[in-house]
Amino acid sequence: MKPRLAAFFTGGTISMRFDPATGGAVPALSGEEIIAQVPGLDVIADFDVINFGRWPGPHVTPSRMMELARAVREKLADESVAGAVVTHGTDTLEETAYLLDLVLNDEKPVVFVGAMRNSSELSWDGPGNLRSAVRVAVDPQARGLGVIVAMNDQLIAAAEATKTHTESTDTFQSRDFGPLGFVDKDRVIVTRRPVQSEGREHIVTDRIEERVDMIKMAAGADGRFINFAIDDGARGLVIEGLGRGNVTVAALPAIGRAVEAGLPVVISSRCPRGRVLDTYAYEGAGRQLRKMGAILGGMLPSHKARIKLMLELGAGWDVEQIRKSFEG
Repeated sequence: MKPRLAAFFTGGTISMRFDPATGGAVPALSGEEIIAQVPGLDVIADFDVINFGRWPGPHVTPSRMMELARAVREKLADESVAGAVVTHGTDTLEETAYLLDLVLNDEKPVVFVGAMRNSSELSWDGPGNLRSAVRVAVDPQARGLGVIVAMNDQLIAAAEATKTHTESTDTFQSRDFGPLGFVDKDRVIVTRRPVQSEGREHIVTDRIEERVDMIKMAAGADGRFINFAIDDGARGLVIEGLGRGNVTVAALPAIGRAVEAGLPVVISSRCPRGRVLDTYAYEGAGRQLRKMGAILGGMLPSHKARIKLMLELGAGWDVEQIRKSFEG
């Protein structure tokens, strides 16, 4: 018997076609219509098609991500379902995939896929990407890898996946470690396991705290946006710092105020590769920030650190639990 997959369709470019009325591409295709465009897909697996939404990536909110996580968890609980494939807009795909990686605790494969070209373009990459994603989802090698992003025949761990180009079909990359493997025609080849696969983090929560603000550092930046976030009721902050995890001197008072108010303040880096560390001890550097009570965000980019912090606050974690999660 062919394996059965839960196929969740949420919209994105993979579902789009040119709309003459608006002059651009908009979500239009249902899951059934997309599947019909992929020759031979029915030979690989049977599908429970769930038309979960028809949104472009920027319309997917954290609350919708949580709704999707609950729906995927429910499907995976069905013993007849071997895994799940999720189509998604690429603008926020990495955030949704990472959220599901954190909240789902299942060995069954969950594979995210999208497209960089819409169905009205001759170079539409949706059918090929979907076929590869389905091959990955039914392959025994994919069990226990966590949530995977399958794009351009590359397998990338959700925790590592980053959209690196606005249009290129090879946009999704693992910035530091490279892909987990690849799809070669009818074969899935796994070359490594995710860095955190042995002790994969799992956050038990059905709630997400959406009041986590993300603020970017730049030359000459001060604490105005940080103070505004505090005054406006933020429950946590992610500061996208410079280099190894450093901030401007002018931002320090506001960061100190946030820490004193009991807010978890996570420091990430605007650098596309590497991790933050308390290497430097000058004013505004990582060592001082840690002494003040800020949390160093490891290798996570700011938008993923925000998702993780939202979930941990939703789970009711205190600052020290959050610190251990990010720095441990």
